[in-house]
Amino acid sequence: MNDNFNCPFCGSSFPLIDETYRYNVVSFDSINRGFHATEQTDALKVEMFKCPTCKETIARTLGIGSKYQGVVTNIYPQSLAKQFPDFIPQQIREDYEEAYSIVNLSPKASATLSRRALQGMIRDFHGIKKSRLVDEIDALEEIVTIPEKTVLDSIRNIGNVGAHTEKDINVILEIKPGEAENLLEVIEFFMNSWYIARHNVEVLFGKVNNTKQRLNEDKKKLK
Repeated sequence: MNDNFNCPFCGSSFPLIDETYRYNVVSFDSINRGFHATEQTDALKVEMFKCPTCKETIARTLGIGSKYQGVVTNIYPQSLAKQFPDFIPQQIREDYEEAYSIVNLSPKASATLSRRALQGMIRDFHGIKKSRLVDEIDALEEIVTIPEKTVLDSIRNIGNVGAHTEKDINVILEIKPGEAENLLEVIEFFMNSWYIARHNVEVLFGKVNNTKQRLNEDKKKLK
């Protein structure tokens, strides 16, 4: 387990210590028998995380053993998707959040939603609209920064985007293990790199312009 956990509510990172992390392991034989299951049996590991910043308690279960291995169920919140601000279009945020919520249950469906969210961002933020996502990515490479171009290059190898010739973005494609999670990271990267970065610039220069305006008004009063 990682030594730190990122709160899905406030985004803060905190160490997993006794004050912030508790767990119990239960199996069929251990329930109502007054003892704990071992982590070698087919069981569920119930985890709870207490965020010291926002005081929210996050709960989830992890599957243990040959039958439940890899099964993750988020209890609260039901998705650990990051909460992005509402100046990002609602449809994009909803596609991202839904993709995150089913990434363990159905990676292929999750990847499809992530691809739709990515296309929505390219069209909304950059105004690029072509018949296929791969063509939109090609056009986008001409106007993005070098770090963003590196991320775009990686997308072609995720979710079969580079070889996908269908115009329908909702077609479910075959993906490799871990690719659905990688696409979610791409969505998060561009939400931060595009929308949040632009918003921060607007806020910063809005403050600068307001300051200049007040200074000019003060100068006029002194004349």
